Amino acid sequence: MSKAKRHRPSWDEYFMEIAHLVAKRSTCLRRQVGAVLVRNKHILSTGYNGAPSGVPHCLDVGCLREKLGIPSGQQQEVCRGIHAEQNAIIQAALHGVSTEGAALYCTNQPCTLCAKMLINAGIKRIVYQGVYPDELALEILREADLPLERWERG
Repeated sequence: MSKAKRHRPSWDEYFMEIAHLVAKRSTCLRRQVGAVLVRNKHILSTGYNGAPSGVPHCLDVGCLREKLGIPSGQQQEVCRGIHAEQNAIIQAALHGVSTEGAALYCTNQPCTLCAKMLINAGIKRIVYQGVYPDELALEILREADLPLERWERG
């Protein structure tokens, strides 16, 4: 009896699937985002978007951005949440883990603020799936020569 050949995920697929799992912890009402920082095929930290520790979540108090009619990609400071990429960097710092030379796997393209933080955190590669309406982020990442790769399920 021959066994059907099973699919073994590539490393990119493996870490992107983990990012999607992490996104399920998100407490954002608009967009659930997950991020995984990886170096040498080992997970350094994860992050999802949501309110800071000890602060009520949008799930509990509603979305201020929705109430004010703020479009996606604009006025990101008017939000109680922290982005997934930011939380992944913060978690690494909190636990004394260097992010130098790491790759970021994220369910969405980083915004401008996250792009700047990822550059300064020493991230060397970004793999993302969903688009985000932020052309400045793309420009800044290009200027920093930080590879940004859109991942699509194969």
